[in-house]
Amino acid sequence: MGRSVRNDLHGLEISQRELQNLTNLPVKDELIIISNPINQLGKQIIKKIKGSEGATVVFLVFSAFVFGYLVFDIIIKLFANWITIPSWVLLIVLCLWGGGFTQIFLYFWWKKRLKILKNNLTSSLQILLHDVDRYNSIIKAIDINDQIEEAGNPTVIIKERERVIEALKLTRNDLVRALKTERILRENKNFILRNTELFVNNLATLTAMQVTEQATEHGRLLNEALQIALDVQYEMKKLQSQE
Repeated sequence: MGRSVRNDLHGLEISQRELQNLTNLPVKDELIIISNPINQLGKQIIKKIKGSEGATVVFLVFSAFVFGYLVFDIIIKLFANWITIPSWVLLIVLCLWGGGFTQIFLYFWWKKRLKILKNNLTSSLQILLHDVDRYNSIIKAIDINDQIEEAGNPTVIIKERERVIEALKLTRNDLVRALKTERILRENKNFILRNTELFVNNLATLTAMQVTEQATEHGRLLNEALQIALDVQYEMKKLQSQE
């Protein structure tokens, strides 16, 4: 999330990095385009140049560029004095060649990781990943609702917010537990699962928190969290049957 979220939402979202650690798979991996970080760096530099320390930033960037070019020029004259083209032209050519080679390498690396994911993506994992997306969407919806409230709309406040957050915490625990269990069974197909604590879920507690007034915002959020938990419980039972 781009802005600073409220304290009770911190740590609730299941990030891509955490998801990859839990599954030991390149889940939601995206192709790295080398021009993107360069553009981001350029935007940051321009932003700082427009700030109060603009002159200092310009000086540092220019100094780094000149220093790098001088070092490159010295290396060429010492070890490749047979090259006749100007060193600045050679530097540009090498940068373009290096950038193209790097992008090709990143593409094939990304395709390889996609193949690994495809070969290990079980039906249970697909459903759990979908539930993670739904879970994260609830948190994002709450964050957007908070922004609308902070913009001067107090009528959109989520009632009984503490209960909603508690339900999300319970759902998060179940999702993490299910993902850990799926990974154990996937990576140890002949292993008899003995870690029974992984199957202890909080569904009963979450069900007890469910409210009847589904028309209210907090009721809708609690019911959505409950539905995710039910899906997770179903997948957990399927995983247990694989023992």
